[in-house]
This record gives sequence, structure tokens and C-alpha cells, in this order.
Amino acid sequence: MSAHESMEHAEHAEHASGENKKIALLIAVIALCLALSETLGKGAQTESIAKNVEASNLWAFFQAKSIRRTTVQTAAEQASLALPSDEAAKAVVQKQIDDWKKTAARYRSEPETGEGTEQLAERAKHAEEERELATAKYHHFELASAAFQIAIVLASATIITGMIALAWISGLLTLAGVAISLFGVFAPHMLHLAL
Repeated sequence: MSAHESMEHAEHAEHASGENKKIALLIAVIALCLALSETLGKGAQTESIAKNVEASNLWAFFQAKSIRRTTVQTAAEQASLALPSDEAAKAVVQKQIDDWKKTAARYRSEPETGEGTEQLAERAKHAEEERELATAKYHHFELASAAFQIAIVLASATIITGMIALAWISGLLTLAGVAISLFGVFAPHMLHLAL
């Protein structure tokens, strides 16, 4: 091998080494984006599960209050049908009926504690909305993570094959992953509406 050929070979190796460093840097940036996306995704998934449990608990409490209210209303209605003729006994039964009706009304709406069936239903619906929002975020972060993972594979393949087109595709996938992540953070329902 001549000195000229050796110089060309060294220049080519140096150029390839410089390209590989750029690709390695690209992989590092993509890996950072992947880590962020995975962290955000796990947080959204945890929030979705927590809100699902909260909504389930609130609906169970709603059902219990509804059953109690129905039981008290039924007792009041049955007692009104069987009012005694004696005025003293009638007054005692009527007082009990009035107490049951007050209790039933309290079970329906209890704004001071937020534990009436009306308030429980609102709280449960709110928890369901928060669950849906967290789930939408989670799906975005999962898609973004997939884009980042594929981008890392393509960037790695660039080093092996020397095909720079793979690095460009990797970069485009990275940008797509970043965009999807941003949708997950700022507008999680936008992509779902578009699809």
C-alpha cells in the first residue's frame, strides 16, 4: 500500500470516526428523550390507576348511600300507611316518619360534607374525567417511547451499515416522538380527536 493510499485510508477512518461520534451523540439524545417519555408515561399510568380506584370507591359509596336512602324512604312510606288512630301514638310515628324523610333528604344532598349521592356522583364523574385524561397522556407517552426506541435502533444501524439515510429517519422519528410527547403533556385529547 502506498503512502497516498494509507493517507486516504486514514482520512476515511477519521471521517467515519467523526460520523460515528455524531451518531453516538444522536443515540444519547434519543435515549434521554426515551427516559423522559417512559417516566412521564409511568406517572400518567399510575395516576390513571389511582383515579380509576377513586372513581370506583366513590361509585360504591354512592350505591351504599342510595340503598340507605331507599330503605329509609320505604320505612317512612310504610309507616305513613299504618298510622295509629291514637293521637299520642300517631304523633310519635309521625315524628319518626319526619326524621326518616330528613335522613333520606340528607342522603340525597349533603353539600357540607360532600357525601350526599348528588355530590358523590359529581366527584365520581370528576375522577373518571381525570382518569381518562391520564390514560390519554399515557397512550401518547407509549407511542413516543416506541418512536424513540425505533429511532435508537435505526441510529445504531447507521453505525454498522454506514447508511446516513437511517440516521435521518432516526432523527425524524425522534422529532415525531418529541411532538407526540408534547401532545401528551399539553393536549392529550387532540390526537384522539384527529383519529
